[in-house]
Amino acid sequence: MREEKATILKIENLTKKFNLQSGKKLTAVDNVSFELYLGECLGIVGESGCGKSTIAKILTQLESVTAGNIIYKTKDITNLKGEELRQNRRNLQMIFQDAAESFNPRMKIDDIVSEPLLNFKLMKKREAETEGKKLLTMVGISEEFMKRYPHQLSGGQKQRVAIARALSVQPEIIVCDEATSALDVSIQDQVIKLLMNLQKEKGMSYIFIGHDLAVVRNISHRIIVMYLGRIVEVIDSDKLVTDAAHPYTKALLNSVFSVKMKNKTEIESISGEPPSPSDIQPGCAFSSRCTKCTDKCLKEKPELKEIEANHFIACHLFKE
Repeated sequence: MREEKATILKIENLTKKFNLQSGKKLTAVDNVSFELYLGECLGIVGESGCGKSTIAKILTQLESVTAGNIIYKTKDITNLKGEELRQNRRNLQMIFQDAAESFNPRMKIDDIVSEPLLNFKLMKKREAETEGKKLLTMVGISEEFMKRYPHQLSGGQKQRVAIARALSVQPEIIVCDEATSALDVSIQDQVIKLLMNLQKEKGMSYIFIGHDLAVVRNISHRIIVMYLGRIVEVIDSDKLVTDAAHPYTKALLNSVFSVKMKNKTEIESISGEPPSPSDIQPGCAFSSRCTKCTDKCLKEKPELKEIEANHFIACHLFKE
């Protein structure tokens, strides 16, 4: 019997199109549906341009949807406006790839972290300052750095501050959009361990977006693989290496470099370029780069189907 899990966020048929000057429409996200479970870390991976960052912006309502619905618990939050939208941002916070770009360069570190508490009127100024210092200490920022400005911190320190700021309003969901990709490997590992420890301690749910399959696998419970705005595979992270089935997912795995691999192991790049998202063709989006492409792949768009427990795939080579 399958274990029932509490769903905290549900995405239904999400689509996002952008208008181009040429008059065409660019399809960044194409009819995407998935669920985020309570206390889960859900990874989303894919090449640049696959739509993963657009999903992050839509979920945190920095972008509007073209079609589809976002359900937080039992409430449809797709088209919130005004104060209701602002208040909902307490529930879903975001950690950006470039933390420095999301900071006010004229604000000191402790003020950056305590500001959300004041904006939402959760605490008075003195209480917020005390809470901000506690949060910074919790993420490993010592007191000597708290009165400095963002440009005086290292990349890893800035990302820790971004995590503290996201935690300040006690959100239930944090969206990490390439939150570690700009960091060197050792700092990246420290930040990921910090995120994992905080999740266990506070029971939050994460959506962790990245292009590095190895990093996303280490932190996630399940992984969504995207290609050209569509989901091509959903799989438990601990089964990724052994059970990944979609040709694109396999190609991503074969292109991963690891310092632990044997000297003679070949790293295979994915041949060809993805088609333009402004010129979506019928059939499978990966067909132009797939070595197993058939006539059906060129004509019919594959639907996401469950091929085994908790393993979904959009590929004509597999049956339910």
